[in-house]
Amino acid sequence: MRVYRERLGAPASWWLAGALCVFIFGTLTWAGFTVAIGIDVYLGLGALVASALLIWGAVVIEVTASELRVGSQRLALSEVSEVSALDVDQTTALRGPRADAAAYLLVRPYLPESVYVAVAGRPAGRPYWLIGTRHPAELAAAIETAGPGRHRDGRVPIGPGDRVQ
Repeated sequence: MRVYRERLGAPASWWLAGALCVFIFGTLTWAGFTVAIGIDVYLGLGALVASALLIWGAVVIEVTASELRVGSQRLALSEVSEVSALDVDQTTALRGPRADAAAYLLVRPYLPESVYVAVAGRPAGRPYWLIGTRHPAELAAAIETAGPGRHRDGRVPIGPGDRVQ
């Protein structure tokens, strides 16, 4: 069962900027050649830009009942210890000066906000994940509440007196 799904496609402004670049570079490259060569230049540059933007935006974030999938990476929800939706300033800090080189970062320049996911036990290989998203509050809530045996507030039951709601 899928709880949350988001595709991180490139925004329309990037497509417009790409089209403008194709027009400018195509015109510069085509100058002095035949119309057939000009058409080939525009088509080739357009295909290059379109494929780059499609590949760049093909990443999917998905939360299921048992795991978090970000692109090709997977994290079992049982390994999640803390989840926080971050604002622009917090995201900038964790992308740059406060970043851990071992952390998994999925960031895009057009996604100013993110979600911080701490891995239980803070293993040296991947102490946390920083996931850029358009909807940080919804993604954080989906991660906190998904998974078998979790409370509505995101806690995992720890003993016989701690009942699942």
